[in-house]
Amino acid sequence: MKNDTRSQYVTRENVLLLLSDDEVAAVATAETATRLPDGDEYLDMELLGQGVQRAHQAKIPMGRVLPRRAIHEATWDKILSQLPQCSGVKAIAS
Repeated sequence: MKNDTRSQYVTRENVLLLLSDDEVAAVATAETATRLPDGDEYLDMELLGQGVQRAHQAKIPMGRVLPRRAIHEATWDKILSQLPQCSGVKAIAS
């Protein structure tokens, strides 16, 4: 396994370990939605290197999304500190 791929798995695992039981439940509930509302911020757990993204008329695979609205602010800040440095929030359009 390449070091970059290994570090991505470690980061994903570290992010998930930061979530409380309530946050895990909120994320699981969010996964049942068909899409995120426009403007909602999220992390794509398979593309963490892209940092925080903003939903904008896009079909996002909900099974790998960590919506900001499902996470407490303090936890969100801890998660962002685990990520490689990215510049700003990206709007993803279809």
